[in-house]
Amino acid sequence: MFKNKKNDDFSPAEVTSPNSTSLVGAGTTIKGDLSSSSNMRIDGTIIGNINSTAKVIIGPNGKVEGDIIAQQADVVGKITGNVTVKELLQLKDNSVVNGNIAAGKLQVEPNASFNGNCHMIPPGVVQMTEVEEEADAVLSSGKKERLAMAK
Repeated sequence: MFKNKKNDDFSPAEVTSPNSTSLVGAGTTIKGDLSSSSNMRIDGTIIGNINSTAKVIIGPNGKVEGDIIAQQADVVGKITGNVTVKELLQLKDNSVVNGNIAAGKLQVEPNASFNGNCHMIPPGVVQMTEVEEEADAVLSSGKKERLAMAK
C-alpha cells in the first residue's frame, strides 16, 4: 500500500529545485562565508561574505557583517560591508548600508540610508573584485617584464 522510501533514494531533482530559496531564520547567527546559486533570504545574522548568482534578500531583522556580491538584492535590514549587485539593488524603508555600493540599477526608498561611495555598473560590464584586480596587475607587470627582456 505505501512504498517505503529511504532518504538516500531521493534524486537530486526531488531534493532541490532551481527556484528554491535558502533561509537564515531570525535568531540564527552564522559565522563564515556563504555561496549560493539560488535565492537567499537572511532574517538572522551573517558574519561573513555572501556570494550569490541569484537574489539576496535581507529581511527587516536581518544583519550582515561582510561583503555581498549578488545578481539582485533587496535590503530591509542592516549591512556593514560592501555591496556589489549586477542588476537591481533595492534599499527599502529603514534599511541601513554602511559600505560602498556598486550596482547596475539602484532604487532607494525615502527612509533608507547608506554611508559610502556609490558606483553604477554599466550594462554588460563585469566588475572585477580587488583580488582579481591585483592578480591582473601582477600578470600585466610580468608580461611587461617579458616584453622588455625580449627586446
